[in-house]
Amino acid sequence: MTVRRIRTAAAAALLTGVAACSAPGTSTSGAAADSVVIGVASEPDTLSPLLGYGKDGNSKIFDGLLARDSALRLRPALAKALPDVAADGLTYTYTLRDGVQFSDGEPLTSADVVFTYDTILDAKTNNTNRSELGAIKDVRADGDDTVVFTLKYPYAPFAGRTVLPIVPAHIAKGQDPNTGSFNTKPIGTGPYLLASWSKGEKLTFKANPGYWGGAPKVKKVTMAVIEDDNVRATRLRSGDLDGAVLPPNLAATFKNDGAKKTYDAKTYDFRTVTLPEENKVTRDRAIRQALDVAVDRQAMVDKILDGAGRPAYGPLPIDDPWFTKGIEREQDLSTAQRILDRAGWKAGEGGIRAKDGQRASFTLLYPSGDKVRQDHALAYASDAKKAGIEVTVESATWEVIEPRMKSDAVLAGFGSNGDPDYGLYTLLHSSLAGDGFNNMARYDDPVVDKALDTGRRSSDQATRKAAYDSLQRELLKNPGYTFLTHIDHVYVLADRWEGLTTQVEPHEHGFASGPWWNLQAWQPKK
Repeated sequence: MTVRRIRTAAAAALLTGVAACSAPGTSTSGAAADSVVIGVASEPDTLSPLLGYGKDGNSKIFDGLLARDSALRLRPALAKALPDVAADGLTYTYTLRDGVQFSDGEPLTSADVVFTYDTILDAKTNNTNRSELGAIKDVRADGDDTVVFTLKYPYAPFAGRTVLPIVPAHIAKGQDPNTGSFNTKPIGTGPYLLASWSKGEKLTFKANPGYWGGAPKVKKVTMAVIEDDNVRATRLRSGDLDGAVLPPNLAATFKNDGAKKTYDAKTYDFRTVTLPEENKVTRDRAIRQALDVAVDRQAMVDKILDGAGRPAYGPLPIDDPWFTKGIEREQDLSTAQRILDRAGWKAGEGGIRAKDGQRASFTLLYPSGDKVRQDHALAYASDAKKAGIEVTVESATWEVIEPRMKSDAVLAGFGSNGDPDYGLYTLLHSSLAGDGFNNMARYDDPVVDKALDTGRRSSDQATRKAAYDSLQRELLKNPGYTFLTHIDHVYVLADRWEGLTTQVEPHEHGFASGPWWNLQAWQPKK
């Protein structure tokens, strides 16, 4: 997860649609060509962008000033064009598209944009993603159709932050952003309207006939909230669902089903083990280094992900242009053992090491019901034991995990596409240690902090590349996380529509990402 809690991260992204399954006994096979029912694993806490919903774009209820295409290139959305950027990189000017209305018929103006950003930047608003907009000094309206952002320092990837959805000031301004009705009854400019939300069951959306981009051909979307992977697969097979997010091993069971199509999206989404600074064992640098070389990442890809993923040697995937070549590493148990020997961790009872009376033992938590994370956790524990480190795997709900994650390790998921600043700063910067799900490990490394600050504040590409190279090499010396795999996202969908594509996806998926990221552009097959 990136910033919001992992159990709802899939929701924070886009099509918040988790709409529940069809009623028992009903079937979507042969359903109307203008409706779709999709099974997802979780639902969002809120539908308000003021609290983080849809922050990375692709929301079906809202639009940002900009959006991303299938290749993640920025394109105009509510803005007429890409921003006009001043020579010093401190001013970004956007001109709004003509004639855009919110779904209640009120016109979009620059005041709505200013209100959205000012509210998120207000410390009273419970938005854990606020640091992502930390470069903003001021947002002001210049007439009804022009918005000017002034930055505190040149921030090279700022335009990508303006995919953030815009909310109507005339509705939300009179409400408490943390508790107001807008959180569950949103009004936006997007291609879909929220028709109903049965918490824990489903969200249903209907097409916005006045959408500025043209009325969608898919008129009704239901996202069914089905936590169990096997149940989603069963319901898809029975015809209760048109599509579903599935782990690779279950998606593979549909490969011979000619009526369904599988979509495999590459991602920035990685699975990692947090190594908390406040735990006596996991804060020891030798333990961290030993775990880093003890794990068999390729085996996890082959056996757990059925090949649908890649080894993770850090937070950036190996094919990302910002990835530092040469940090790839294979399992090396002999090196892990030498590291521990040199640091004074000596083998004891049952082969588990100890130092100064402290056993090399810690607990690893993973969210209940997540089979992929469970399998990663068990494989990690098995590899660690070969080096003499005891890892006790335990499942729990996020309500139980959250207060324990300052001292217990967690099998977590993170990853943001686009610029490296988007995901790395919130994952690693010491200023965000313990800030909700930001920097869950409470990692604190001056070299990494300096690299993150340089990467965020410089507009020179070579300077930024050198900073992120420095960061990735430092993570080898002092790994606050054990990075395991980058996982592909796999979707299975009835083959009844045209125009479906995938993007390279962030951690959050299921709503915003997947083949339905561009749902408004789908066309029924002739």
